[in-house]
Amino acid sequence: MLILVSDKSENFGWSSKSLLKNELEHKYFLELEKKIDKFYQEDQGKIFPKKKDLFRAFDVCPFEKVKVVILGQDPYPTKGYANGLSFSVNDDIYPFPKSLNNIFKEIHNDIGISFPENGDLTRWAEQGVLLLNTVLTVEEGSPDSHKGIGWEKFTNGVIELLSDQKQELVFMLWGAKATAKTSLINEDKHMVLSSVHPSPLSAYRGFFGCKHFSKANDYLNENNLSVINW
Repeated sequence: MLILVSDKSENFGWSSKSLLKNELEHKYFLELEKKIDKFYQEDQGKIFPKKKDLFRAFDVCPFEKVKVVILGQDPYPTKGYANGLSFSVNDDIYPFPKSLNNIFKEIHNDIGISFPENGDLTRWAEQGVLLLNTVLTVEEGSPDSHKGIGWEKFTNGVIELLSDQKQELVFMLWGAKATAKTSLINEDKHMVLSSVHPSPLSAYRGFFGCKHFSKANDYLNENNLSVINW
């Protein structure tokens, strides 16, 4: 069976939160777990990310440390790219995926930070940035292949948990699928930053120039929280 968030609760405190514990024990999630386990068994090496990285977003960014949430869609469907964090790639991947390259370009234009040496965003996650995909698995070469099998219900529960039980978070929602989650977030106590997706197909329609990274840090600073070193 899969290594679930609940198996690691002593490490990062996610499943100790009642809502997420309920999600993990819900019938739909038990069915989802069976499906995903079967995918990994039958399509060895063709389901991304690797099984050990499936819940890495939660592992690297404990509930107590979350300050910013960046919502992605599903993992990169290219072998060797996905590492369990939305938009992130393994540190040996170059050139960067185009969406990630556009994210780095906006950061550079927004706050003047040079492009990093690699596209592994673990450094963000360790500072409290939850890099969450709405769908946590994908089949090689087939984007959206695991859409609608149950992941969306689980990640909706995560977003609602964060909105309900945390204060003064920054949610970055890029693209139609992400902005559709706005209704799950209490905007009276959190900042929601919305934009088109950083994909080359849409970045020039509003992602470039959105200044989400400086706005996030300004909000964190105003609320006496440490800023993110992007």
